[in-house]
Amino acid sequence: MSRNLYILAGTLGLFGVLALGMAMLPHSLQSGLPANAALWRSVGLLLLLGGLISAFIGILIHLFEQVDRRSEAARIGTRQARRAQRKRGNHDAR
Repeated sequence: MSRNLYILAGTLGLFGVLALGMAMLPHSLQSGLPANAALWRSVGLLLLLGGLISAFIGILIHLFEQVDRRSEAARIGTRQARRAQRKRGNHDAR
């Protein structure tokens, strides 16, 4: 799941940088495109912000998945230790 968010963050970041680059180009090179630099800057900043938010959510999801895996492994380890202890206790009682 987090890998998809990282890919989305990279894509949004790339398009954001391209939009910010378009704001730096002179108007003559932007034939047929909106020549308003403020529009390009706004779109670029929104795309970069979306990419940062997407990366942050991906990081949080990855961290919570890791915690979940580790707690599951600890729970299984504790259960196996109790079973082994019970088996040893039953054999000693006989």
